[in-house]
Amino acid sequence: MKSMFLALLALVLFPAATQAATVYPLDQAEILSGSRFDVKVEFSSRLPDPNAARLTINGRDAAQVLGKQPQFVPDEDGKGSALILRGASLPAGAYTVEARGGDAETARVSWQVYATPKPVAKNVILLIADGLSVGHRTAARLLSTGMTQGKYNGRLAMDTMPHMATVGTGSVDSIAADSANTMSAYTTGHKSSVNALGVYADRTPDPFDDPRQETLGEILRRTGKKSLGVVSDAELEDATPAAVVAHTRKRAEKAAIVEMFYQVQPEVLLGGGAAYFLPKSVPGSKRKDDTDYVQRFKDTGYTLVTSATELKALPDNAGRVLGLFHPGNMDGVLDRQFLKKGTVPKFPDQPDLTDMARTALQALSRNPEGFVLVLEAGLVDKYSHTLDWERSVYDTIMFDKVVALARAFCEKNPDTLLVVTGDHTHSISVAGTVDDRLPGKEMREKGGVYAKAGDPLYEDKNHDGYPDDVNPPKRLAVFFGATPDYYETFTPKLDNPFVPAVKDEHGNYIANAAYKDAPGAEFRSGVLPRNESQGVHTVDELLLHAQGAGADNFHGFMENTQVFKIMAQALGLGR
Repeated sequence: MKSMFLALLALVLFPAATQAATVYPLDQAEILSGSRFDVKVEFSSRLPDPNAARLTINGRDAAQVLGKQPQFVPDEDGKGSALILRGASLPAGAYTVEARGGDAETARVSWQVYATPKPVAKNVILLIADGLSVGHRTAARLLSTGMTQGKYNGRLAMDTMPHMATVGTGSVDSIAADSANTMSAYTTGHKSSVNALGVYADRTPDPFDDPRQETLGEILRRTGKKSLGVVSDAELEDATPAAVVAHTRKRAEKAAIVEMFYQVQPEVLLGGGAAYFLPKSVPGSKRKDDTDYVQRFKDTGYTLVTSATELKALPDNAGRVLGLFHPGNMDGVLDRQFLKKGTVPKFPDQPDLTDMARTALQALSRNPEGFVLVLEAGLVDKYSHTLDWERSVYDTIMFDKVVALARAFCEKNPDTLLVVTGDHTHSISVAGTVDDRLPGKEMREKGGVYAKAGDPLYEDKNHDGYPDDVNPPKRLAVFFGATPDYYETFTPKLDNPFVPAVKDEHGNYIANAAYKDAPGAEFRSGVLPRNESQGVHTVDELLLHAQGAGADNFHGFMENTQVFKIMAQALGLGR
């Protein structure tokens, strides 16, 4: 009896600590007025019944405010009860959301729902060079234009755009983000988690039941008659292009992402990733079912093109276009146009990203209501992961040519907002030069820094924007800071794209011995965990450039979610 009395006394004097529930959308979310989003509350305990779970918005019952009753889930995989409400929307205003689970769990978050003014832009062009960093731009400018007595001989197209900002890339769960959540911020206006597209990553294992955030593609379909284009030289199902339409906790669910593209049906869809469109019965397919999405798209009126030749031959009245030019990622411009390496011998007729951009702009601009084009230079990132800087920088030059095309379009169509940026950065940096003519057996001794660097010997005699020779005797010294173990060769990989590390018998990644005997090759001890096979993204801010209608709203430092907000404001999507 005495012990029971003491226990009761302890409860009175020292009440149990209140636990915090989790509410989605998260605290300080900025939400487009009228956009659709899922509301979820996760409780850490199992509540006895629905009456124990309460959700209010500005002091009113959530069902009254949102027009529908949240679903009560008694227990999610043994992790506690939950409330879920799908497809919510709110008018502009400030909202305080409070959740309570019995007497033990509470949570309070604030949401700011914003309306948009009268639209100022008929069209929006969002150009993304995946992984684009300052080092890529510097190297691209040096290779493309050269330098004389300390001054660049020219400028990149992106260099002279009138408005600029820096952009933060952090995700809900990490300062070090990936393309899924960073691009998702551009296309939803919400933060997300690593590997997640168009959702808040919740605690359930199902990759498709997480609280959704309406994507830009879905908003366009719901709100108006504008056309939509998605273009990439990576797989169309890869994170950056997929973010325009997709909802999944796992970006690797590429077969499902094809279905999400089919549901939204962009008028123009061009890129790689054909293996996920084809039924499993077709050799090379990566699907696990018999659904033929190529045929499904064709049945709904799409013209299919599979080569550069077919793309250039498209008639003006082709209507909706599906271009699938590679089973996986397309080859970069250095292999495709110059070296003929990689998979080019198997797929020799792949279009340039400029060809895809030109086709997309021509097709989309036929719509008098306007359009949104999202285009990715995906291989800037792919080659940066493998420390293959020459291939990455050549693709940066190609991306800048796309920027030039888009800027020319904007000059003729001033009611267009053009945004040029990356989605995250890499640890790439130009350190000086490497000169084969210098004496010494060690390649590092042929490196030049400070006054010894001088100028590289790249030339562009045909004025195509690319160096005539990727491997002159004196070339840039470019290095990455976040790497696995690898062999530094100080030379371009002319035979095939670089593979810096391979697995050993213990499952760890070690330097690829295939490069060990290259002349002057030197072992470089990595700084990453041994389970990392490639270089990784960095947390550095992005540079963003803009011009056209609404571009003056880009300035200073911005969160990546603000990019969506400014595009939505320019298009008037939240009226």
